[in-house]
Amino acid sequence: MKLLENSSFEAINYQLCIETGDSNIIGRIESYSCKMAGDDKHMFKQFCQDGQPHILEALSPPQTSAVSPSRLSKSGEDAESPLSDKCCRKTLFYLIATLNESFRPDYDFSTAKSHEFSREPSLNWVVNAVNSSLFSAVGEEFNNLKPELWNALDQEICLQECDIYSYNPDLDSDPFGEDGSLWSFNYFFYNKKLKRIVFFTCRSVSFMSGCGRDSLGNELDMELENEMDDETDNFEEDSFHQAVCV
Repeated sequence: MKLLENSSFEAINYQLCIETGDSNIIGRIESYSCKMAGDDKHMFKQFCQDGQPHILEALSPPQTSAVSPSRLSKSGEDAESPLSDKCCRKTLFYLIATLNESFRPDYDFSTAKSHEFSREPSLNWVVNAVNSSLFSAVGEEFNNLKPELWNALDQEICLQECDIYSYNPDLDSDPFGEDGSLWSFNYFFYNKKLKRIVFFTCRSVSFMSGCGRDSLGNELDMELENEMDDETDNFEEDSFHQAVCV
């Protein structure tokens, strides 16, 4: 999986990091090519030892617990249930590889199982779920971002052509399962034609837990200190080389 540059997403990601009265909203959108690199090919070979790429894997029902209108139009034995949702192992691999790339190097999702993923019933369900979560957390401020967000997503991945999946892990494997996590969502917009996945992840962290403003500030301070140390090392090294040349 290769991260694709997208200036629109970068601008939106900056706006998705918001301090509210009692929590911190941290969101980001990233686009990935499904072309496998060296590490991906090695991981895919190991993944296929448990089953061939075309084999279907059962998924969990979506968190919305809703049925899409297309399914509601069916009746009797032909009607599908969210419990019947499946995806081929190759698609499951793409979802896991996207998580690994997005959360590298802090988390490893190589052992994630199919029941930790769901196929969402429709684009409308996902749009409403995302809008509801962010509007509840941010308020009217989100209305200014909403058109820009969904337009950028549509231009990158063509939303109407996507299969949409979500990652709903158990508490032991949830990267957002730390103390103070109020809510989170993880959506994958997978366009088979484009061989591309857009990953949209967002969480809300309470300041009361100690995982909010202070810890985020400390992490930022550490990153700035590391950058300053690197710059100092590079300056001293350059000065040394110049002295030797003279």
